[in-house]
Amino acid sequence: MRKESIMEIDAYEAAILEQKRHIERQKKGLVLIKSEDRPWQQARQGKLKYYLIPSLYPDTVLQSWRVFVHEITTQSGKHRHQGGVSIYVLEGKGYTIADGKRIDWEEGDLILLPIKPGGVEHQHFNLSKKPSRWIAFVYLPLIDHIAHHLEQVETAPEAKEGGK
Repeated sequence: MRKESIMEIDAYEAAILEQKRHIERQKKGLVLIKSEDRPWQQARQGKLKYYLIPSLYPDTVLQSWRVFVHEITTQSGKHRHQGGVSIYVLEGKGYTIADGKRIDWEEGDLILLPIKPGGVEHQHFNLSKKPSRWIAFVYLPLIDHIAHHLEQVETAPEAKEGGK
């Protein structure tokens, strides 16, 4: 019988511990995330509020999703990634330029960014008098599977003004 190394035992025990943490998080983790508990942040892509993002909020029952709201005053930054993102328009009216093609949207619409190996370059523009808002849903196992890579191409005007 082969003697197991400490590394193999530790890795196995670590896997069991992670499974126990997952089950405990399912029993006791947050199932309601209130808007006031998540801050707005001005990033290079624009004004964002993350509801689910495992690296920042490890206490929610779901850890396989990234969910965030994007508020667009005039236009977002421009970036490229492999797609696989669903965006639901909460309020406002505008358009998205995706790979050079204009896609008009308004409140209640669902924008789907296709999965493409080289990525989808896109930018969002607001046509409303007040800011438009949408919520994005990103399923992290899919993002891992397609080797997601995010590249910022252009910074949002609000971020430039804020010195970021």
